[in-house]
Amino acid sequence: MGNAPGTPEAQPDNEPPARGGTPAAPDDRQKSRRGGGATLDFCVIGGGIVGVATAHRILTRHPGASLVLVEKASALATHQTGHNSGVIHSGIYYPPDSLKAELCRRGAQWTKDFAAAHDIPFQVCGKLLVATDAAEYRRMLALHERSITNGVDVELIDAAELARREPHVAGVGALFVPATGIIDYSRVTAALAEEVVAMGGRLALGAEVTALAETSDAVTVSGPAGSWTTRTLVVCAGLQADRMARLAGLRTDLRIVPFRGEYYQLPSARAGLVRTLIYPIPDPALPFLGVHLSPTIDGALTVGPNAVLGLAREGYRKGSFDARDAREVLGFPGVHRVARAHVRTGLRELRNSLFKRGYLAECRRYCPELTMGDLRPREAGIRAQAVLRDGTLVHDFMIERTPRSIHVLNAPSPAATSAMPIAEYLVDRLKS
Repeated sequence: MGNAPGTPEAQPDNEPPARGGTPAAPDDRQKSRRGGGATLDFCVIGGGIVGVATAHRILTRHPGASLVLVEKASALATHQTGHNSGVIHSGIYYPPDSLKAELCRRGAQWTKDFAAAHDIPFQVCGKLLVATDAAEYRRMLALHERSITNGVDVELIDAAELARREPHVAGVGALFVPATGIIDYSRVTAALAEEVVAMGGRLALGAEVTALAETSDAVTVSGPAGSWTTRTLVVCAGLQADRMARLAGLRTDLRIVPFRGEYYQLPSARAGLVRTLIYPIPDPALPFLGVHLSPTIDGALTVGPNAVLGLAREGYRKGSFDARDAREVLGFPGVHRVARAHVRTGLRELRNSLFKRGYLAECRRYCPELTMGDLRPREAGIRAQAVLRDGTLVHDFMIERTPRSIHVLNAPSPAATSAMPIAEYLVDRLKS
């Protein structure tokens, strides 16, 4: 979700879909560069699944409206949407009164229904949250109570039943969540985008946004590739969300902090090691779910992700560095406060990133037979985590607005699962 680096040429009209399923669409940039064209009804910034779902929902609610979706990358779903574990989450983790709890439950069913209707492969394999010691077992019981409050179907099982279901997994007990599934969210995004184009929407790819100018009756969205004037702007910019908000004049007391999530993939001979997703019991003080074993819809078995403070918002290679990103992260007081509050966790994550043996130890807590040779590198992901100036890690989805724009400022996991309900939430608020 959000803008991506570079400003390559946008795909011309009627060109076949790009790799990853991005559909071709009429290119709005030449007309915009000349200053021609009427004011649009809607503009959406961000070509991740939330942005594309929002464009889809707008055109579903407002047939015939003029809409352009602007994305800095040359394809859709190039960041968080295309760099995650591909899990259809159930909503078990989240406080009952949170947006995450409400929207995730609805989104899980929507995702499955949409995939079935569009011949997108998915599998409901279930998930086991495994407790490996007494402290985790107590947290697991609290999570079980929350799941009941959230209306999520779960089963509490003991160590013997865990061993029967997953012989290669060890623990003192587990929660089984049968509704959890796996999917490729890039394919969901591509299918949504095809329908956006079919409904008359336009995709402006390779179009970086560098300025937003709002008046009483319109917003002008502009950058090196051209400009668009719109009556209503929706910004779903992911890793660039805070920067887009500042361009719009929002006085936000937060910073998007990138956390690199490093993955490994097991050898193909080990892909059948587990039948379900295997997760640790999460630390409730942190917004991360921990290193887990994840079967993928293409038949692989991955391990990850960890959560390492990043110095490049869009740098996926280990050691990636961007001077502007690093300056904004390291100079933000909220990051200093997070570091002080979670110093042991941060040092452990850094150690495990630098030394694969430490990463392996995290996995072996619940899957003791894994070896160093099992961990083969896989492309990392980057989580856009909103952090407030006082050091608060924002756990829930966060949305703010100006008179003519609405901004998604924090939409980490389970945003992919919740994409269409988030879109519906945004469009409902556009009416007000």
